[in-house]
Amino acid sequence: MNWLPWRFTVRYVARKQGFMDPIALLARLHSFAQPSEVDVPIELVRAGVVFHARGLINGRVVQHNLDWVWPYWIERQFDPRDLSFVPRAFSITHINLTHRNWTALGHPDCEALPIVDPRGLVTPFYDGWSLDGWIMRADGTSLLPCRTTEVSQEQQFERGASVVTESRHEGMNLRSESWVELDGGKPVCRIRLTGSSNSDASLVLSLRPANPEGIAFIHDVSLSSDRSVWTINDEQQVHFSQPAERHHISDYRSGDVYIHLHDRDDQHAGHCKVGMVTAAALFELKAGEPRELTATIALPTYHTPELHSDAWGRLRGQQCVLECPEPRYQFLYDAAVTSLILHSPKDVYPGPYTYKRFWFRDAAYIIHALLCIGLTERAERALDQFPDRQTLGGYFRSQEGEWDSNGQVLWILQRYVDLTGRPLHRWHSHIEKGARWILHKRLKDDLKGPHAGLMPAGFSAEHLGPNDYYYWDDFWSVAGLQAATRLMSEQADSHASDFEAGARDFEQAIESSLAHCQARLGRPGMPAAPYRRLDAGAIGSLAVGYPLQLWKPNDPRLLDCVEFLLERCFVNGAFYQDMIHSGLNAYLTLHVAQVLMRAGDARYLNLIDAVADLASPTGQWPEAIHPLTGGGCMGDGHHVWASAEWVLMIRNLFVREEGDELRLCEGVPRRWLDAGKPIRFGPAPTPYGAISLAILPEDDSRWRLEWRGNWRQKCPPMTVCLPGFKVRTLSQAEGSITLITED
Repeated sequence: MNWLPWRFTVRYVARKQGFMDPIALLARLHSFAQPSEVDVPIELVRAGVVFHARGLINGRVVQHNLDWVWPYWIERQFDPRDLSFVPRAFSITHINLTHRNWTALGHPDCEALPIVDPRGLVTPFYDGWSLDGWIMRADGTSLLPCRTTEVSQEQQFERGASVVTESRHEGMNLRSESWVELDGGKPVCRIRLTGSSNSDASLVLSLRPANPEGIAFIHDVSLSSDRSVWTINDEQQVHFSQPAERHHISDYRSGDVYIHLHDRDDQHAGHCKVGMVTAAALFELKAGEPRELTATIALPTYHTPELHSDAWGRLRGQQCVLECPEPRYQFLYDAAVTSLILHSPKDVYPGPYTYKRFWFRDAAYIIHALLCIGLTERAERALDQFPDRQTLGGYFRSQEGEWDSNGQVLWILQRYVDLTGRPLHRWHSHIEKGARWILHKRLKDDLKGPHAGLMPAGFSAEHLGPNDYYYWDDFWSVAGLQAATRLMSEQADSHASDFEAGARDFEQAIESSLAHCQARLGRPGMPAAPYRRLDAGAIGSLAVGYPLQLWKPNDPRLLDCVEFLLERCFVNGAFYQDMIHSGLNAYLTLHVAQVLMRAGDARYLNLIDAVADLASPTGQWPEAIHPLTGGGCMGDGHHVWASAEWVLMIRNLFVREEGDELRLCEGVPRRWLDAGKPIRFGPAPTPYGAISLAILPEDDSRWRLEWRGNWRQKCPPMTVCLPGFKVRTLSQAEGSITLITED
C-alpha cells in the first residue's frame, strides 16, 4: 500500500464506484494500535476469509430454508423463541456463535479426527458432510435429535473414545454411538444407531450437507446395487450393515429429503449443481422391537505410519493416573488425557476442526501437559517437528508477527530436559539461533518511553487486543533466554553467558517499564502493555507467575493483577475475555487458579469448580463459552489447550515445583478426604524423577499419606502442604506419614 501508483489506483477505483477510500480506512484502523511490522498475521487473515466465506454461504442458504433439518446450532440460533437466538439483520455472514461444541473421535497416531455435535450429528471427514440418525412414524411424527429436548450425551472410554447420544420423544427412542477403530489395520469411523418405537416406524440414516460450522457441499450421491453403500461426491463411501429397505434422495430445488420420507418411489442416485444433495436410507422399525444399524466410513490415512490396535491400552498404561472420589473431576481428567492423545499424532493440534493447525503457543502448553503425565514419547515426537519451522534467522515461526514463540520453544525444551533427564545435543544450533533471535529482536534500551528494551509491538496471543508491546511476549522471551542459558551451560557452551546477560538486561527493562505503569495507574497491577489501562488483556501478564514462575508467588504486582481480574473480568465465576472471544475462558480461568494456588489463596478451588461446571457432557471445553447459553461462542468446540490446562491443574494439586522444592498435595480439596475413599496420583514426572502419591483413610478422622519416588539421583526436598493439615517436611525416597489437622 506504500507504493504511490497502487494507492492512487485503489482510491480512484473505490471512489469511482461510490465506495469509501479503503486506504484512509486502513490507516484509521491502524491508528488504534501501536505501529508494528506485521499488522495481522497472514495466516489469521487466510483463516478468517475461509471462515466468513462459509458464513456468507450460510446466510444465502439457511434462513431461506428453515423447513430443513439443520445441525443443532442452527436450530437453536435461528429460533426466535430460543435463548440462543441471534438476529441476523445487517450481518452478511451467519456463523455459529452460540453452540460451538463438538467432540473429537479418533485413534492414537491417526490424523483423521471425526467430530460429533451435541445431538449426535457425526462429521467423519475434516470440514465435510455429516450423518444423522432419526426415527419417522407413518403418521409423520418424528424424532429429530437436533430439535428434541430429551437428549443426553456422554463420552465413554471402553472403545478408546466413543460418544453416546440418547434421544427420546413421544415413545420413540434413539441411541447413537460413534467411535473410530482399526479394520484390517486401517482407521474407520463407525456409527451405531439403535432405535425403538411404541408404534411402527422407520429408523433413518440421513446424509446431510452441513456440519457444526454450516454448509458442506454434496453434489452427488448414489446407492449401490445391493442397497448397502453410499458413494458421495464420487470419492467417499458409507457402508450400511444391512441393505436399505427404502431410499430417498433430494436436491436443493426439491427441498430437504426429510419432507420426502413418505414418497412412494425410491431414488438410487442424485445430483445437485449447487451442492445441497440430501439422502435418507430407511429401515423398518416394528412396534416394541429395537433395531440396530451400523454405518462404517473408511477414514483417510494421509502419511500415517502403521497404527496399532493396542495403542489405547499401551498409552493409558504409561500415563500418570488419577484416582479420586469426585466423579466429575475423575471423568474430566480422563477425558482431557484422551484429548491430548488424540491431538498429538505427530504435530500437536489445539483442536480437531477450527483449530486443526499449528501454533507454538498452544503447542508449548499441550506438550507440557504430555510431559507432566508421562507421555514422553509423544511429547518428544512433537518437539522433533519444531526445527523445520525455524527460519534461517532463528525465528520459530507459526504465524508471522508473533514474538512469543521463541521463548515458548526454548522454555518447553528446558521443561523436556527437566522432566525426562534426557539431553538435547542435537538441538544445540537451534537453541543458539533461537535465543540469539530474541536478543536481536528486542527494542533498543535507549528508546524514549516505557516500551524501551521490550519486544516490538505485535499481535501476540491474539486475545489481548490490537497490536501492542505486550508483557506476555516479554515474559516468555525472558524465560526463553533463561532456558537457553541453562541448556547451553549444560553443554559447556560459551554462548550461555551472552544469554544470561541478555535475560538480566531484559528483566531490568521490564522492571523499569512496570514501574512507569505503577506510577501512572496508581496501583501495582500489571496491564497488558506499557500504555494500556488495566483491562481483560492483563490476563496475559499472569504468565510471569504461571507457568513461568519468574516472580515469587506473593509478588504484589502479580497478586494485584489477579485481584483486578477477579473484580472486573469474571462472570459466573469464570474469566470473561471481552476482547475478541467475548466469552468465558476455561483455560484462562485456570491460569488465575494456578496463580492463586501458588500464593496459598484458597479461592483457587472455586475457580476450578467453575471450570468443571463449564465442561460439556463429553468432558470438553470450547475456546470461549457463551455466558447465557453455556455453548461455545468462539474458536474450536473441542479446545485442546483447555484440556491441557485441566491436566496441568490436576497435576499441580498433587505435586508442584517451587524453586528446588517439591510441594505435595498443595491443592487437594478437603472434600475428597471427607469422602473416606483412597486418593491416588502418579507416577508424575518431576525434575528429580517420578513420584506416586496416595492419601488413604485410616478412620473417620485420620488419613495417611504414602509416597514413592523413583528419583534419578538423590531425594529432593519435599513439603506436604495439604490444606487444613500441618505442613510436613519429607526427606525419604518413599514412606508414609499420618496427616495431622491444624485444629
